[in-house]
Amino acid sequence: MEILGIDVGGSGMKAALVNTETGEMLTKRHRIPTPKSRTPEAMADVIAQLVKHFDYSGPVGCGFPTVIKKGICKSAGNLDPSWLGVDVDKLFEEATGQQFSVINDADAAGYAVINHDVGKGLEGLVLIVTIGTGLGSGAFFNGELLPNFELGQIPYKNFKKIETWAAGSAMEREGLTYKKWAKRFNKFLNIVDLIVSPDYIILGGGASKDWVEYKEYITIDTPIRPAQLKNHAGIIGAAMAGSIIKVIN
Repeated sequence: MEILGIDVGGSGMKAALVNTETGEMLTKRHRIPTPKSRTPEAMADVIAQLVKHFDYSGPVGCGFPTVIKKGICKSAGNLDPSWLGVDVDKLFEEATGQQFSVINDADAAGYAVINHDVGKGLEGLVLIVTIGTGLGSGAFFNGELLPNFELGQIPYKNFKKIETWAAGSAMEREGLTYKKWAKRFNKFLNIVDLIVSPDYIILGGGASKDWVEYKEYITIDTPIRPAQLKNHAGIIGAAMAGSIIKVIN
């Protein structure tokens, strides 16, 4: 089944056509920078541009960087505060004329990793941690999604949420070396390991492709695997969500 998958991030909004049965991207990824305002109106306009770029008509799956319950944004996350309470499904459907299934972006990446990547066949509690503007996390138990597992929102010291201190964006913003950043990320993983005791942790997002640069600084005992789909996981998983008529949150 060919579905348009859209991965909404804090810095870029990406899309491609995907074969949801094989997990193969059928087109090149098309990326448009996320509007600096990060408001619903501005971002809905970019969503419409992405759909138009592919001349696409049909169901669309979308990974979105906040908590989403039954299509409603429950936390603004790193976006504009006006997102809180917005029916994201409805907003994007009105902007494009297409049917949307919007889910948390880390959950979307998790769908791809669990079904078409290194997470396939893993049993127990598997966490997918996406490293980018924030720290997204998707949780799967024996292959079944536990939605909106937002571990990046854990408060830490003087920070409202630990992702402000330990996400990939902190490395860029503060000019940190991989070693200095990895010590922060390792602290995050230690907290996660203590709280939820996962059987496996899979790393996705931008920094997953550079795993060899910092793996020596990660000390937890839980097995860690970098996702092979890397930045494409969000698009592929979003398309898979789009193939489902209703995602239960």
